[in-house]
Amino acid sequence: MSTHIEFLDTSVFYGSHKALDEISLKIERNEIYGIVGPANSGKTTLLKCINRTIDLVTGTKVDGIVSIDGENVAQMNNVHALRRRIGMVFPLPVGLPLSIYENVAYGPRRAGIHDKDTLDELVERCLKQSVLWDEVKDRLDSLGTKLSGGQQQRLTLARALSLEPEILCLDEFSIAIDPVTTMKIEDVLVQLKDNMTIILVTNLIQQAQRISDHVMFLNDTQIVEAGETAQMFEHPKNPLTARYLSGEMG
Repeated sequence: MSTHIEFLDTSVFYGSHKALDEISLKIERNEIYGIVGPANSGKTTLLKCINRTIDLVTGTKVDGIVSIDGENVAQMNNVHALRRRIGMVFPLPVGLPLSIYENVAYGPRRAGIHDKDTLDELVERCLKQSVLWDEVKDRLDSLGTKLSGGQQQRLTLARALSLEPEILCLDEFSIAIDPVTTMKIEDVLVQLKDNMTIILVTNLIQQAQRISDHVMFLNDTQIVEAGETAQMFEHPKNPLTARYLSGEMG
């Protein structure tokens, strides 16, 4: 395996508030990398550094290096090209005021795909991967915003997959999705990692244990411990890690 994403002494400041403190980690290509930790520990900030949506936050300063395939993302001139390589799904669904079909086809159309058969195939594949197809296949012309919260979140996932990203960042993606559907999506994610690198921020400890290849425990802006999933859960080196993974601390 080769390193796909690397953080090197990365710190992030929102004004005078430090949101990440000298983060150094390597994420291998074609793995699911789980990130766990209490609220406000810096997990979402870390994701925003990868596709530079951190740039959109006023008063932000990023020190250190974040690189993809050895290239410093801060030095990439075409930010839009960078963001097209990275699918992002946040905790609450972000639906476009379009039909279900067009929600998924929107990105590929903007990228220059206009052939109807190609788009039809792509929309069906992405909706199946997000475990939504069976529920919406007969009403693809309906507004996506009319779906339930959990369905809209799966539609957001389908849209993130529509550009076939090389990196998929999931930030509490299952917060609005029922447990049975969540586990079906987890099965799909394990298959998808053959074609992409997946970073999974989750507050569901068991979810990280089920599908992650490596897990990192972030607490109070710093990495407490990181390693292979089995080792982290069975033989954590840091007592704080053991407490968090066992559910003793929130």
